[in-house]
Amino acid sequence: MIKIRNVKMEDLKQLVVIENLCFSKEEAATKQAFEKRIELIPDSFFVAEVDGKIAGLVNGPVIGTVYITDDLFSMTKSNPAKGGHQSILGLAVSPHFQRHGVAAALLAHLEKEARTKRRETITLTCKRELIFFYEKLGYRNYGESASKHGGVSWYNMCKKID
Repeated sequence: MIKIRNVKMEDLKQLVVIENLCFSKEEAATKQAFEKRIELIPDSFFVAEVDGKIAGLVNGPVIGTVYITDDLFSMTKSNPAKGGHQSILGLAVSPHFQRHGVAAALLAHLEKEARTKRRETITLTCKRELIFFYEKLGYRNYGESASKHGGVSWYNMCKKID
């Protein structure tokens, strides 16, 4: 069974390992970036556990614009209590737990939290091969992103919160 909970600083070491298994060195969040996010946005940083082991994570700050900008990867501010757009800077699932519904469970939990805080949308960028995954979960593709994070082509994906 998948259990979703808010992140704790004690999770940091495992989160860095998972992040580096899922993203290239250029794309992955650094230990310092995770420390800052755990400190400033624990209300939108969630961890999935399966049998007591951390299986995955999702995190991102609430922003004032519909699309993610590259500065968000290095600059984190506390979330407003209500409104805004819930961004996702990272969704990562340990390879051992992939294809078991962990990513979808993390996204569903983030969406539930975003709805209670009256966020307008959930917004993220993804690589071309993941567009279909997000579309199945109700996200819409808004085309190629201006982001050059990690030297990769990204696509803007957005889901309205009703």
